[in-house]
Amino acid sequence: MKELTYFYLAGCPFCRAADKMLEELETENPEFSKIPIKKIEERENAALANRYDYYYVPCFWLGTQKLHEGAAAKEKLRGILEEALIS
Repeated sequence: MKELTYFYLAGCPFCRAADKMLEELETENPEFSKIPIKKIEERENAALANRYDYYYVPCFWLGTQKLHEGAAAKEKLRGILEEALIS
């Protein structure tokens, strides 16, 4: 299982929605809560964020592979977590 990198912005409504959906998914499937997720606030860590190729938050990376960027549906986030579990 690999660590997910999750770029977000404080105050972003899409990021808050993603956070809520991630919590729901972890409740629905306890295996998801075992996935290490490195949450990085984009403005506070601009130098690090600039090393990644993305434009929108929330943005999820698994290693060097971008899995998603921008507003996400719950099913998309489920797929991201499932991908992290099998990696």
